[in-house]
Amino acid sequence: MSGTDSSHRHDVGGLFRAHYPWLCARLRQIPGAGFSVEDIAAETFVQLLESPGLTPIREPRALLITIARRLIYQLWRRRDLERQHLDQLQHIDQGPVTSPEVLLQLTQALHGLDRTLKRLPGKVRATFLLSRIDGLTYPQIAAELGISQRSVSVYMTRSQALCAQHSANEPLHQRSA
Repeated sequence: MSGTDSSHRHDVGGLFRAHYPWLCARLRQIPGAGFSVEDIAAETFVQLLESPGLTPIREPRALLITIARRLIYQLWRRRDLERQHLDQLQHIDQGPVTSPEVLLQLTQALHGLDRTLKRLPGKVRATFLLSRIDGLTYPQIAAELGISQRSVSVYMTRSQALCAQHSANEPLHQRSA
């Protein structure tokens, strides 16, 4: 671990000690908070730890709430997407009703894909979600995340490779024999 890594960890640790309770209290005030406040707050600090070359923060609370809101929006988008997929799956075959077992398999597959995406670093995952869920273009994603278009391309390639690996290991439609 280099001196800057140690310093960065120390700085984020100080921010955590000083602002974690405040951030949790602030997140509890969000209407319709159907998420774990503590998980979102902790993930906010993880994102800070993963940020390379973090410059001194003049307004830490503004930064923390901005990161936390983005995480909440991603969570909501993921839940909306899951609901949309389940709704679409229920309406695909108007003949026989989809059995609870098939719906369970599909739900488990979606949760497996979610777990796979969580293995990606923050910016790679955010790039993938902004592209696939929000439908943003590479230039829009680059502007949103403050990264280069080349990085967006690299991140998308990385996330798509992981999704392809997931698909090969866990097919969405498993046929019963």
